[in-house]
Amino acid sequence: MDTGEGQPAQRLRVLASRLTNQAALAANRLVDQALGQAGVRRYHYALLATLQEYGSASQADLGRRTGIDRSDMVATVNDLADWGFVHRAPDPDDRRRNVVTITAAGRTQLGQLDELISGAQDAYLAPLSTADRKTLIDLLTRLGAYHTDKK
Repeated sequence: MDTGEGQPAQRLRVLASRLTNQAALAANRLVDQALGQAGVRRYHYALLATLQEYGSASQADLGRRTGIDRSDMVATVNDLADWGFVHRAPDPDDRRRNVVTITAAGRTQLGQLDELISGAQDAYLAPLSTADRKTLIDLLTRLGAYHTDKK
């Protein structure tokens, strides 16, 4: 008799929320391993990518764009500043807040991190065709937008 040892119950195997969570755990593991090769974490990558795309910003604005909590933001900016990847200076219009700017070294580092992230994405999506990858991205984008709008 097959007891399905090691298998979750059938009703669990078809829950989209559970499957999404299981896939996210695998994706996070692969991304963390890739970024770990460069000695950075996802927050570091998110800040550099955001600064590259949108330009200089206050730590508060960066937190809103990336979803990084204020206490984590301070530590992440401190790391990036210590490594020379960002420059932090008081905002000339409001000296109570800091403006963070990506440096040339930060742009170079971001390019290297993009390559690591690309490899992690390829590893994560390996069983999917190009068309399936596009479909997955589209579906996840729609789900994310729908539930963000519901907040």
